[in-house]
Amino acid sequence: MKYDYDVVIVGVGSAGMVAAEVAFNMGVRAAMVERDRVGGDCLWTGCVPSKTLLSSAKAAHTIRNAAAYGIDAGDLKIDTTKVWDRIKRVQEEIASTDDNADRFREMGVDVLEGEATFVAPHRISVGDREVSTKYALVCTGSRPVTPPIDGLEETGFLNSENLFQLAGAPESLIVLGGGPIGVEMAQGMNRLGVKTVLLEATDGILTRDEPSLTAILMDKLRSEGVEVCVNAKISRVERQGDRKVVSGQVNGEERRWEASEMLVAAGRKPNIDALDLDAVGVKTGRKGIRVDERLRTSADWVYAAGDCAGRFLFTHSAAAEAAMALRNMFYPGGSAAPTLVPWATFTDPELAHVGMTVEEAERKLGKKSVRVFEFDLAHSDRARTEGATSGKMLLVTDNRLKILGAHILAPSAGEMISQFTLAIVEKVRLTPGMATTNLMQVYPTYSTAVTQLAGDAIYEQLRSPVIRAARRLNRLLFE
Repeated sequence: MKYDYDVVIVGVGSAGMVAAEVAFNMGVRAAMVERDRVGGDCLWTGCVPSKTLLSSAKAAHTIRNAAAYGIDAGDLKIDTTKVWDRIKRVQEEIASTDDNADRFREMGVDVLEGEATFVAPHRISVGDREVSTKYALVCTGSRPVTPPIDGLEETGFLNSENLFQLAGAPESLIVLGGGPIGVEMAQGMNRLGVKTVLLEATDGILTRDEPSLTAILMDKLRSEGVEVCVNAKISRVERQGDRKVVSGQVNGEERRWEASEMLVAAGRKPNIDALDLDAVGVKTGRKGIRVDERLRTSADWVYAAGDCAGRFLFTHSAAAEAAMALRNMFYPGGSAAPTLVPWATFTDPELAHVGMTVEEAERKLGKKSVRVFEFDLAHSDRARTEGATSGKMLLVTDNRLKILGAHILAPSAGEMISQFTLAIVEKVRLTPGMATTNLMQVYPTYSTAVTQLAGDAIYEQLRSPVIRAARRLNRLLFE
């Protein structure tokens, strides 16, 4: 059967754009469908605007604390309308270059504008047009969840979709949710002079990360002036004049918070409702479209990647999944989508994660089979020079020192974590070589801590009674 396209890519965010480039380089006939703007959540409501805001916030924080570096910076004046203008300029620059629909058209990829709906096997409607395709890749992303809190809808609130449409920052802010978005924005807004409260229902922030590091980060937020309340159970939200009021309990004690605005950062859900996936037999679940290890759905001609597939909600994993899905469509054999996915929360300091936490390793292997090695950033020369000693590196290994997980709280932790991702993939063990020539780090960098930590682990092994006994026996036998 002759199809209009070899593949139709539904959704042109991070995954969709990578898929289109891969399709072009494979030489297959491709179309991509977008109902809104090319670039998706990452460009318009996620990574790009949030990290642009955080860079302005870090500049303000550095100026505010310039005296610690021997500099008199004078009075700090922050105009958040200019911060928001900068966010929009960065977005438009990316939209007009790398994330421009015309760039894909020049590759030969058709760009179809409108809502995509699956109508029959190998057939998709886009607006008033219907196309046929050998394969389809769904990468429609996700959107913010609105939690069922009494009065929330009536009171009105911000989320990641409308926060960056403001003209500037609100005068004060209550953030509901201690995940990555909530924590990043709480610190960023506070540094921009916005009185900020962060409310989290569980007993800590960033609950998927290593607790010993998130505790340090929570203390850092509080030291900067963010009011962080964990174990906060919200019962009601209401408007009183020009203020928004949140009522609830913290550890059973009645509490009340008020601010000019609220930011809801309570998770995300997949954008799949309008696709009519049932029409072609694509099964879905609570997290999104159900896929196998090759990213294929229950309809063998339909694949899914990124947030809508619910595996990992990160831009980089969406891109990797999209490339893998295209490979599995058109090349013989099949490859499994990555299961080891690093991530970072871009607070200051950054918090990066790959592999198992201590608890996960102990649950899988047993406590006696897990080793934990830590390096405090207070012993990093680079951290001392930059006045950034609030942080730690933590490695999780088995008893044979094979690296199972790595967790870093440090400036540039997101840049550092990749070497541990590679180490876990390659099943690297902590050996003397890691502390010397085989993994030499540039001095002075934060990555020097990798060598220092590896060295500490090796020295600990050399001092152990078992190793000492083995060395004595070796001398008796061979000297």
